Amino acid sequence: MNRPTPVLMLLLGLAASAAAEPRPPSPAPAAPADAMPLVVSPAWLAARLADPGLVVLHVGDPASYARQHIAGARQVDLPDISISMQGKDALHLELPPPDDLRHRLEVLGISAGSRIVVYFADEVASATRVVFTLDAAGLGDRTAWLDGGLAAWLRDHRAVTTAAPPARTGQLAPLAIRPIVVDASTVLASLGKPGFSVIDARDRVFYDGAQTGRSHERAHRTGHIAGALSVPFDSVFDPQGVLRSADDLRARFARAGVKPGDTVIGYCHVGQQATAMLFAARRAGYRVLLYDGSFEDWSLHHPAYPVETSAGAAPGSEKAP
Repeated sequence: MNRPTPVLMLLLGLAASAAAEPRPPSPAPAAPADAMPLVVSPAWLAARLADPGLVVLHVGDPASYARQHIAGARQVDLPDISISMQGKDALHLELPPPDDLRHRLEVLGISAGSRIVVYFADEVASATRVVFTLDAAGLGDRTAWLDGGLAAWLRDHRAVTTAAPPARTGQLAPLAIRPIVVDASTVLASLGKPGFSVIDARDRVFYDGAQTGRSHERAHRTGHIAGALSVPFDSVFDPQGVLRSADDLRARFARAGVKPGDTVIGYCHVGQQATAMLFAARRAGYRVLLYDGSFEDWSLHHPAYPVETSAGAAPGSEKAP
Protein backbone atom coordinates (compact mmCIF):
# COMPACT_ATOMS: atom_id res chain seq x y z
CA MET A 1 0.00 0.00 0.00
CA ASN A 2 1.32 3.46 -0.89
CA ARG A 3 1.84 5.81 2.04
CA PRO A 4 0.49 9.38 1.66
CA THR A 5 3.20 11.89 0.95
CA PRO A 6 3.98 14.60 3.54
CA VAL A 7 2.42 17.22 1.27
CA LEU A 8 -0.76 15.20 0.92
CA MET A 9 -0.90 14.68 4.69
CA LEU A 10 -0.54 18.42 5.22
CA LEU A 11 -3.36 19.18 2.80
CA LEU A 12 -5.61 16.57 4.42
CA GLY A 13 -4.90 18.06 7.85
CA LEU A 14 -5.75 21.58 6.69
CA ALA A 15 -9.00 20.36 5.13
CA ALA A 16 -10.00 18.55 8.33
CA SER A 17 -9.20 21.61 10.41
CA ALA A 18 -11.28 23.84 8.15
CA ALA A 19 -14.20 21.41 8.31
CA ALA A 20 -14.05 21.29 12.11
CA GLU A 21 -14.21 25.06 12.56
CA PRO A 22 -17.70 26.60 12.58
CA ARG A 23 -18.41 28.64 9.50
CA PRO A 24 -19.53 32.22 9.94
CA PRO A 25 -23.22 32.76 9.25
CA SER A 26 -24.13 33.78 5.74
CA PRO A 27 -24.80 37.49 5.49
CA ALA A 28 -28.45 38.52 5.44
CA PRO A 29 -29.69 39.31 1.94
CA ALA A 30 -29.30 42.97 1.13
CA ALA A 31 -32.46 45.05 1.12
CA PRO A 32 -33.59 46.17 -2.33
CA ALA A 33 -32.02 49.44 -3.40
CA ASP A 34 -35.45 51.09 -3.44
CA ALA A 35 -36.61 49.64 -0.10
CA MET A 36 -38.36 52.06 2.24
CA PRO A 37 -37.41 52.71 5.86
CA LEU A 38 -39.85 51.05 8.25
CA VAL A 39 -40.60 54.35 10.01
CA VAL A 40 -40.30 57.86 8.53
CA SER A 41 -40.65 61.38 9.92
CA PRO A 42 -42.78 64.27 8.63
CA ALA A 43 -39.60 65.92 7.30
CA TRP A 44 -38.70 62.76 5.38
CA LEU A 45 -42.14 62.60 3.78
CA ALA A 46 -42.32 66.34 3.03
CA ALA A 47 -39.08 66.12 1.05
CA ARG A 48 -40.55 63.38 -1.18
CA LEU A 49 -44.19 64.36 -1.69
CA ALA A 50 -43.53 65.27 -5.34
CA ASP A 51 -42.17 61.79 -6.12
CA PRO A 52 -44.46 60.44 -8.89
CA GLY A 53 -44.00 56.88 -7.61
CA LEU A 54 -45.11 57.73 -4.06
CA VAL A 55 -48.52 56.60 -2.77
CA VAL A 56 -49.60 58.18 0.52
CA LEU A 57 -52.50 56.52 2.36
CA HIS A 58 -54.63 58.44 4.87
CA VAL A 59 -56.21 55.82 7.12
CA GLY A 60 -59.47 57.13 8.51
CA ASP A 61 -63.12 57.54 7.64
CA PRO A 62 -64.26 59.81 4.79
CA ALA A 63 -65.25 62.58 7.23
CA SER A 64 -61.74 62.83 8.71
CA TYR A 65 -60.28 62.83 5.20
CA ALA A 66 -62.64 65.59 4.05
CA ARG A 67 -61.63 67.80 6.99
CA GLN A 68 -57.90 67.69 6.25
CA HIS A 69 -55.26 65.41 4.83
CA ILE A 70 -51.74 65.51 3.46
CA ALA A 71 -51.68 66.71 -0.15
CA GLY A 72 -51.89 63.80 -2.56
CA ALA A 73 -52.97 61.30 0.10
CA ARG A 74 -55.68 58.78 -0.73
CA GLN A 75 -58.32 57.84 1.81
CA VAL A 76 -58.49 54.23 2.95
CA ASP A 77 -60.49 52.56 5.71
CA LEU A 78 -60.50 48.98 6.96
CA PRO A 79 -63.39 47.77 4.73
CA ASP A 80 -61.27 48.80 1.74
CA ILE A 81 -58.55 46.26 2.51
CA SER A 82 -60.37 43.48 4.41
CA ILE A 83 -63.43 41.30 4.35
CA SER A 84 -65.95 40.57 7.10
CA MET A 85 -68.14 37.52 6.68
CA GLN A 86 -71.82 37.36 7.49
CA GLY A 87 -73.74 34.98 9.74
CA LYS A 88 -73.53 33.68 13.28
CA ASP A 89 -70.24 31.81 12.73
CA ALA A 90 -68.59 34.55 10.66
CA LEU A 91 -65.34 36.32 11.46
CA HIS A 92 -64.55 40.00 11.07
CA LEU A 93 -61.61 41.80 9.47
CA GLU A 94 -60.02 38.95 7.53
CA LEU A 95 -57.37 39.17 4.81
CA PRO A 96 -59.06 39.03 1.37
CA PRO A 97 -58.18 36.32 -1.16
CA PRO A 98 -55.14 37.23 -3.32
CA ASP A 99 -56.99 38.34 -6.48
CA ASP A 100 -59.49 40.38 -4.48
CA LEU A 101 -56.72 42.03 -2.46
CA ARG A 102 -54.76 42.79 -5.63
CA HIS A 103 -57.76 44.62 -7.08
CA ARG A 104 -58.33 46.56 -3.85
CA LEU A 105 -54.71 47.74 -3.78
CA GLU A 106 -54.79 48.75 -7.45
CA VAL A 107 -57.87 50.90 -6.74
CA LEU A 108 -55.72 52.79 -4.22
CA GLY A 109 -53.24 53.61 -6.97
CA ILE A 110 -50.62 51.05 -5.95
CA SER A 111 -48.41 49.52 -8.64
CA ALA A 112 -45.45 47.15 -8.53
CA GLY A 113 -42.99 50.05 -8.39
CA SER A 114 -44.89 52.18 -5.88
CA ARG A 115 -43.34 53.43 -2.65
CA ILE A 116 -46.03 53.68 0.01
CA VAL A 117 -46.37 55.78 3.17
CA VAL A 118 -49.20 54.99 5.58
CA TYR A 119 -50.42 57.38 8.28
CA PHE A 120 -53.29 57.35 10.75
CA ALA A 121 -55.78 60.14 11.18
CA ASP A 122 -57.53 58.77 14.28
CA GLU A 123 -56.78 55.14 15.26
CA VAL A 124 -53.26 53.77 15.28
CA ALA A 125 -54.40 50.15 14.96
CA SER A 126 -56.45 50.81 11.81
CA ALA A 127 -53.33 52.08 10.07
CA THR A 128 -51.10 49.26 11.30
CA ARG A 129 -53.67 46.82 9.90
CA VAL A 130 -53.16 48.50 6.51
CA VAL A 131 -49.38 48.20 6.90
CA PHE A 132 -49.71 44.52 7.82
CA THR A 133 -51.93 43.89 4.78
CA LEU A 134 -49.39 45.50 2.47
CA ASP A 135 -46.66 43.37 4.03
CA ALA A 136 -48.74 40.22 3.50
CA ALA A 137 -49.21 41.26 -0.13
CA GLY A 138 -45.44 41.31 -0.60
CA LEU A 139 -45.11 45.09 -0.46
CA GLY A 140 -43.62 45.34 3.03
CA ASP A 141 -40.19 46.56 1.91
CA ARG A 142 -41.91 49.31 -0.09
CA THR A 143 -44.11 50.49 2.79
CA ALA A 144 -43.23 53.03 5.48
CA TRP A 145 -45.05 54.28 8.57
CA LEU A 146 -45.36 58.03 9.17
CA ASP A 147 -44.45 58.21 12.84
CA GLY A 148 -47.06 60.03 14.88
CA GLY A 149 -49.53 60.14 12.00
CA LEU A 150 -51.41 63.24 10.88
CA ALA A 151 -51.04 64.82 14.33
CA ALA A 152 -47.24 64.73 14.03
CA TRP A 153 -47.48 66.27 10.56
CA LEU A 154 -49.56 69.11 11.98
CA ARG A 155 -47.26 69.57 14.99
CA ASP A 156 -44.46 70.01 12.47
CA HIS A 157 -46.49 72.84 10.87
CA ARG A 158 -46.81 71.02 7.56
CA ALA A 159 -49.52 71.97 5.07
CA VAL A 160 -52.77 70.02 4.68
CA THR A 161 -55.55 70.21 2.13
CA THR A 162 -59.18 69.24 1.55
CA ALA A 163 -58.67 68.48 -2.15
CA ALA A 164 -58.61 64.86 -3.23
CA PRO A 165 -56.02 63.82 -5.83
CA PRO A 166 -57.18 62.58 -9.25
CA ALA A 167 -58.25 58.94 -9.28
CA ARG A 168 -55.49 56.58 -10.34
CA THR A 169 -55.56 52.83 -10.80
CA GLY A 170 -52.34 50.94 -10.24
CA GLN A 171 -51.08 47.76 -11.86
CA LEU A 172 -49.88 44.78 -9.85
CA ALA A 173 -48.84 41.30 -10.87
CA PRO A 174 -50.75 38.43 -9.23
CA LEU A 175 -49.93 38.51 -5.53
CA ALA A 176 -47.88 35.86 -3.79
CA ILE A 177 -49.25 36.23 -0.27
CA ARG A 178 -46.53 35.97 2.35
CA PRO A 179 -47.19 33.25 4.97
CA ILE A 180 -47.49 35.64 7.91
CA VAL A 181 -51.09 34.76 8.85
CA VAL A 182 -51.66 31.66 11.00
CA ASP A 183 -54.67 29.74 12.23
CA ALA A 184 -55.77 28.46 15.64
CA SER A 185 -54.07 25.09 15.28
CA THR A 186 -50.73 26.81 14.68
CA VAL A 187 -51.26 28.98 17.75
CA LEU A 188 -52.14 25.94 19.86
CA ALA A 189 -49.04 24.08 18.67
CA SER A 190 -46.83 27.12 19.41
CA LEU A 191 -47.89 27.60 23.03
CA GLY A 192 -44.86 26.89 25.21
CA LYS A 193 -42.78 25.89 22.18
CA PRO A 194 -39.18 27.16 22.28
CA GLY A 195 -38.64 29.97 19.79
CA PHE A 196 -42.25 31.18 19.82
CA SER A 197 -44.13 33.72 21.93
CA VAL A 198 -47.90 34.02 21.63
CA ILE A 199 -48.90 37.55 22.66
CA ASP A 200 -52.30 39.01 23.53
CA ALA A 201 -52.40 42.64 22.34
CA ARG A 202 -55.73 43.61 23.93
CA ASP A 203 -56.06 45.94 26.89
CA ARG A 204 -54.96 44.25 30.07
CA VAL A 205 -58.48 44.12 31.52
CA PHE A 206 -59.49 41.66 28.79
CA TYR A 207 -56.34 39.59 29.20
CA ASP A 208 -56.88 39.37 32.97
CA GLY A 209 -60.56 38.53 32.61
CA ALA A 210 -61.76 41.61 34.47
CA GLN A 211 -63.80 42.44 31.38
CA THR A 212 -65.14 40.20 28.62
CA GLY A 213 -64.53 41.25 25.03
CA ARG A 214 -66.99 40.96 22.20
CA SER A 215 -67.44 41.54 18.50
CA HIS A 216 -70.54 43.03 16.93
CA GLU A 217 -72.82 40.03 17.35
CA ARG A 218 -71.50 38.12 20.34
CA ALA A 219 -69.47 38.07 23.51
CA HIS A 220 -66.17 36.21 23.51
CA ARG A 221 -64.90 33.87 26.21
CA THR A 222 -63.51 35.57 29.31
CA GLY A 223 -59.75 35.67 29.75
CA HIS A 224 -56.91 34.94 27.33
CA ILE A 225 -55.41 32.05 25.40
CA ALA A 226 -53.80 29.89 28.09
CA GLY A 227 -50.06 30.49 28.12
CA ALA A 228 -50.18 33.71 26.10
CA LEU A 229 -48.14 36.73 27.16
CA SER A 230 -49.51 40.30 27.37
CA VAL A 231 -48.25 43.36 25.49
CA PRO A 232 -51.19 45.80 25.14
CA PHE A 233 -51.21 47.41 21.70
CA ASP A 234 -51.27 50.98 22.99
CA SER A 235 -48.29 50.44 25.30
CA VAL A 236 -45.89 50.36 22.33
CA PHE A 237 -46.70 53.96 21.35
CA ASP A 238 -46.20 57.09 23.41
CA PRO A 239 -49.22 59.29 24.30
CA GLN A 240 -48.78 61.23 21.04
CA GLY A 241 -48.94 58.11 18.90
CA VAL A 242 -45.20 57.95 18.24
CA LEU A 243 -43.75 54.46 18.09
CA ARG A 244 -41.31 53.82 20.92
CA SER A 245 -37.63 53.28 20.16
CA ALA A 246 -36.31 49.84 19.21
CA ASP A 247 -34.38 49.59 22.49
CA ASP A 248 -37.45 50.54 24.54
CA LEU A 249 -39.58 48.02 22.65
CA ARG A 250 -37.07 45.21 23.11
CA ALA A 251 -37.08 45.92 26.84
CA ARG A 252 -40.90 45.85 26.95
CA PHE A 253 -41.11 42.58 25.07
CA ALA A 254 -38.42 41.08 27.29
CA ARG A 255 -40.33 42.10 30.44
CA ALA A 256 -43.40 40.39 29.00
CA GLY A 257 -41.41 37.16 28.63
CA VAL A 258 -40.33 37.27 24.96
CA LYS A 259 -36.85 35.88 24.39
CA PRO A 260 -34.33 37.18 21.83
CA GLY A 261 -34.88 35.47 18.49
CA ASP A 262 -38.47 34.44 19.26
CA THR A 263 -41.12 34.52 16.57
CA VAL A 264 -44.00 36.63 17.90
CA ILE A 265 -47.53 35.42 17.17
CA GLY A 266 -50.05 38.16 17.92
CA TYR A 267 -53.79 38.16 18.48
CA CYS A 268 -56.42 40.53 19.86
CA HIS A 269 -60.22 40.70 19.58
CA VAL A 270 -60.59 40.38 15.77
CA GLY A 271 -57.10 40.99 14.33
CA GLN A 272 -56.75 44.79 14.36
CA GLN A 273 -55.06 45.84 17.60
CA ALA A 274 -52.60 42.95 17.29
CA THR A 275 -51.14 44.53 14.15
CA ALA A 276 -50.01 47.55 16.18
CA MET A 277 -48.17 45.30 18.62
CA LEU A 278 -46.71 43.26 15.75
CA PHE A 279 -45.51 46.39 14.00
CA ALA A 280 -43.64 47.32 17.17
CA ALA A 281 -42.24 43.78 17.32
CA ARG A 282 -40.95 44.21 13.76
CA ARG A 283 -39.16 47.38 14.81
CA ALA A 284 -37.66 45.51 17.75
CA GLY A 285 -36.27 42.90 15.36
CA TYR A 286 -38.66 39.98 15.84
CA ARG A 287 -40.22 37.85 13.12
CA VAL A 288 -43.99 38.30 13.38
CA LEU A 289 -47.13 36.30 12.58
CA LEU A 290 -50.78 37.28 12.97
CA TYR A 291 -53.53 35.00 14.23
CA ASP A 292 -56.07 36.76 12.03
CA GLY A 293 -59.14 35.09 13.51
CA SER A 294 -57.86 36.14 16.94
CA PHE A 295 -59.86 35.65 20.13
CA GLU A 296 -63.12 35.80 18.17
CA ASP A 297 -62.15 32.63 16.31
CA TRP A 298 -60.65 30.97 19.42
CA SER A 299 -63.91 31.63 21.32
CA LEU A 300 -66.39 30.80 18.58
CA HIS A 301 -64.87 27.92 16.65
CA HIS A 302 -62.58 26.25 19.19
CA PRO A 303 -64.43 26.01 22.52
CA ALA A 304 -62.15 23.16 23.66
CA TYR A 305 -58.99 25.20 23.20
CA PRO A 306 -57.67 26.48 26.55
CA VAL A 307 -58.49 29.86 28.05
CA GLU A 308 -57.38 31.20 31.41
CA THR A 309 -57.70 34.36 33.50
CA SER A 310 -55.07 36.08 35.60
CA ALA A 311 -55.19 35.44 39.34
CA GLY A 312 -56.72 38.32 41.24
CA ALA A 313 -58.08 40.07 38.16
CA ALA A 314 -60.69 42.64 39.03
CA PRO A 315 -62.50 45.43 37.18
CA GLY A 316 -60.20 48.39 36.79
CA SER A 317 -56.99 46.37 36.39
CA GLU A 318 -54.37 48.63 34.89
CA LYS A 319 -52.78 48.18 31.49
CA ALA A 320 -49.19 47.09 31.24
CA PRO A 321 -46.84 50.10 31.55
